[in-house]
Amino acid sequence: MLLTITNTQAPATDLGYLLHKNPTRVQSFTLGFGKAYVFYPEVGEDRCTAALLLDLDPVGLVRDRKGPVGEAGMLAQYVNDRPYVASSFLSVAIAQVYGSALNGRSEARADLVESKLPLTARLSVLPVRGGEALLRRLFEPLGYSVGVTNYPLDEQFPTWGESRYYTVELTAAVRLSDLLTHLYVLVPVLDDVKHYYIGTDEMDKLLKKGEGWLSSHPERELIANRYLRHKPKLAREVLSRLSEDQSDPDEVEATHDAEEAAAEEKISLNQQRLGAVLAALKASGARRVLDLGCGEGQLLPLLLAEAQFGEIVGLDVSYQVLERAKDKLQLDRLPERQKARIKLLQGSLTYRDERLAGYDAAAVVEVIEHLDLPRLTAFERVLFEFAHPGTVVLTTPNAEYNVMWESLPAGKFRHKDHRFEWTRAEFQSWADTVAARFGYAVRYLPVGPEDAEVGPPTQMAIFTLGGAV
Repeated sequence: MLLTITNTQAPATDLGYLLHKNPTRVQSFTLGFGKAYVFYPEVGEDRCTAALLLDLDPVGLVRDRKGPVGEAGMLAQYVNDRPYVASSFLSVAIAQVYGSALNGRSEARADLVESKLPLTARLSVLPVRGGEALLRRLFEPLGYSVGVTNYPLDEQFPTWGESRYYTVELTAAVRLSDLLTHLYVLVPVLDDVKHYYIGTDEMDKLLKKGEGWLSSHPERELIANRYLRHKPKLAREVLSRLSEDQSDPDEVEATHDAEEAAAEEKISLNQQRLGAVLAALKASGARRVLDLGCGEGQLLPLLLAEAQFGEIVGLDVSYQVLERAKDKLQLDRLPERQKARIKLLQGSLTYRDERLAGYDAAAVVEVIEHLDLPRLTAFERVLFEFAHPGTVVLTTPNAEYNVMWESLPAGKFRHKDHRFEWTRAEFQSWADTVAARFGYAVRYLPVGPEDAEVGPPTQMAIFTLGGAV
C-alpha cells in the first residue's frame, strides 16, 4: 500500500522538516503488522514527494490473531486485500511513522507547522464502501479538490461493473498536520473496516483528531458510526460531545470570556469565587479532588499549591481547552512529585464516567449554566449518583445581580454560551431537590459583594453527603 504526499511550494524540501524524515535516504520502521518504508521519489526546489509504503505480513496477522475483522474462513484470513489497500493499518502507520507531523510538531522548523502548503496526497488503492459520491462528501467539505480513478471488477468482463477500489488524489492548501489527521480518520471510515478492537479509547481518539473540523462536518454522524465500527452507544456519545463543543473554537470562546470578565472586572469576582471554592474544599478535609469543567485551569494551580490535595483531576469536554490548561500549569516542567499529583482528563459531564468515582470532593465552578436544561438531569446523575463525592462545591451566577452591571443590557446573560441564569430562589429550589434525591445536605454561601435587594453576584452551594446543614 502506497501513500505519497507532494509539496509544490519552494523550497519544497521543507516537507522533510515537517515529516522528520531525511529526503536523502530510505528509512524503515517495524510495526506490529509488518514494515513501513519512507523514501522520496522526487526531491527538488519546486517539487518534493514523500512516500510511505506499507508491507503487511498476512501470515503474521493470522498468527497473532489480528486478522481483518469481518472476513470469515481460513482462506480469507490469508488471501485478502489488506496488504494492497489503504485501511486502518495505514492510520496506525501514520500515527507511528509520522507521529510528530500528525501532532503538529517540528523542532527544526516550528514556523512551518502552522503554514498552509500546496499539498497533494495520493492513495494508490483505497477501498470505498459508498463509491465516489461518498469520497467527495467526506473530503470536499474540508476544502480538498478530489481526483478519482475507479477500477472495474475485471477488465475482461466489463458487465460485472465497477469495483470498490479507487486511486485518489487530494489537493489543497492545508497544514500538513491537518492533511494527516483527515487521512487518519477518514481512510478507515471509507473502508468501513477496522483491524483492532473498538472501545472508549477509540472514541477519545476520534474526538481529539476531529477537534476543529468534525463537529461542523455535514457527514459527522456517518463518520462517527463508521469510525467506531457501528457501535451506537459510542457514536451517540461522540456526537453529543461534539454538539457540546461546537461553541468552543478559540476565537468565539475567548471573545465570550472577555465579555464576561469585563462585566465582572470591577470587583475581581473571579478571584473571589476561586478563593471561596478553594476555602470550601480545604474545609471539607478532602485529599482527592475533582475540578469538573476545569476549562483552561484557573482553579487547578490553586489546588496544586495546597499540600492537602494529594490527587487532583481536571476534566473538560474540550481537548483544545485541556491543552491550554496543560500549558498554563506548565505540566512538562513540574517536578515529578508535583506532576504525579495532577492529571487532566477529557470527558463529558452528561455521561457516566467511571474515572470520576471515589473522590473526596468535586468543584463545579460556573459550569451548570453552560448546559442545556434538558441535559441537567443527566449531569445530576453523573455527579451525585455515579461519581458520588463526599463534598460538592458548586457555583453559578445570580441572575438578580445582573442589573448591577451597566455594561450588561437588560435581559442578557453574562456569557453568550450560558443556557440559563438562575435567581437565588430558582437555584436553591434546584439544589434542595438534588440534595434530597441523592442523600446530601446542602448549604448556601454568597460570593462577592452582597446587595441588600439583589444578593451577591455569585451563589455557591456546598453539598455534603449524609451531613447536616
